[in-house]
Amino acid sequence: MENQNNQIVKTGDWVLTLFLCAIPLIGFIMLFVWAFGGGTNPSKANWAKACLIWLAIGVFLTVILFVLFGAALSRVFS
Repeated sequence: MENQNNQIVKTGDWVLTLFLCAIPLIGFIMLFVWAFGGGTNPSKANWAKACLIWLAIGVFLTVILFVLFGAALSRVFS
């Protein structure tokens, strides 16, 4: 008997997962629930962790770019 958590995630489940992730605040919260909550399929949990890593990288790069361009613009207009 196969464990429920190790079953293949069906296409309809992925469609619902991607739909929920597209909702701005709900998607962010759901990524944490899927990544670190118990009872989630391991493939969906790994996918959610990878998405959170990419989100962190994107936020980090965005902050760096804003700081660099902000510093450059402040020197231009000073």
